[in-house]
Amino acid sequence: MTIGRLAILSVLSTIASAAHADYVLSDSTEIEPLEMFQECDVCPEMIALPLGDFMMGGPPGESKQNVKFDEAGNWIRVTPENPYIAFQEGPVHKVTIDMPVAMGRNEITYDQWMTCVNDGGCGGHKPQDFIRLPKSQRAKIIGKHPVITVSYLDAVSYTDWLNSKVGAQVYRLPTEAEWEYAARAGTQTPFAQGEEVTTDQVNFLGRGTEIMLCEDRPDLVSRGTPVPVDALDAANTWGLRHMSGNVAERTMSCWTDRYEGWETSSIYLKKAREPNCERRVTRGGAYPSAMDRSRVAGRGSGLEDIRSRVSGFRVLRELK
Repeated sequence: MTIGRLAILSVLSTIASAAHADYVLSDSTEIEPLEMFQECDVCPEMIALPLGDFMMGGPPGESKQNVKFDEAGNWIRVTPENPYIAFQEGPVHKVTIDMPVAMGRNEITYDQWMTCVNDGGCGGHKPQDFIRLPKSQRAKIIGKHPVITVSYLDAVSYTDWLNSKVGAQVYRLPTEAEWEYAARAGTQTPFAQGEEVTTDQVNFLGRGTEIMLCEDRPDLVSRGTPVPVDALDAANTWGLRHMSGNVAERTMSCWTDRYEGWETSSIYLKKAREPNCERRVTRGGAYPSAMDRSRVAGRGSGLEDIRSRVSGFRVLRELK
C-alpha cells in the first residue's frame, strides 16, 4: 500500500516538474503562471499565462450594433425581428491552450519601437507621432503611447529584433486564439470587466456608443486619441492592460469569415503559419470606435503591409 502511494506521488511529482519546466526563459530563469517578467533591458514586460481552455467567439446577440446592411447593400436599423448577428464571431467553440506562452503586459509603445529603430532594426520605419484633432489641432503620440502606423510586417520585424536580443526565436505576434484567451482572463462576458465597461476602463468612443445604443450616455467620454499604456484602470484580472480599446492589435492569424472550430492553440498557430494569407486578424477595438467593437470577441482584419493610425500590436513569448 505504501509502495503504491509512493509510486503515485512520484508520478504526480514528475508531471508537476515537467509542467513547471515549460516556464523557463533562455537564461534558465523559472517563471510561474501569471508572473510578470522582463527578459532584457529593451524587452517589453511580459506576463506568463496559465494553461487552460476557454470558449472562443461571441454568441449571437452579444453585439449591440444597431445598424446593418440589407441585401441591397444599404444601411438599415436592426429590430428584434431582424437583429444584427456578428457571424464572423462564431461559431462559439472550445479551445485548449496547449502551449505555454507569455503575453505582453502592454501594447508596444512608441518609445519601445524607436529603441528598435535607433538600434538599426524595424526596417528603420519612423511611425506617425501624432493624431489629427478637429480645428487643425494635433495630439502628440509619443513616449508610452502605443505605437501606431505600423503594419503587420512591421510588427514582425520588431519581434525579429527582440529575438536577436535574447538569442532565441521565442517572440512573435499572438494568434487570435491566444489573444482572446489572454483578453478574457478566465471570463466569458463580453468584456473581461463584465457585461459593459466605462471609458475609465477602456478607451473607446463615447459618442459612437451613444449612437450605437440610441441613448444619451453623459458618463462616457470621447478622447479621440490613444492613451498611454499605463493610463486608465484598464487591466484585466491577469494584469494585461488595454486588451479592449485604445488601439486595434494585430495578430498573426489569417482572416476567416467564420471559425473552423480548431480545438487547440497549437492548431491555430499551425494555420497562422500557412502561406498565401491575404488579411491578418486584428483584435480589441480602438479609440475611435464604439464600445461594442472593443468586446473580447470582436474581430477585424487588415492587409499585411497597411499602416493604420488606429492599429498597433503587442507581442507574445513562447515558453518552452
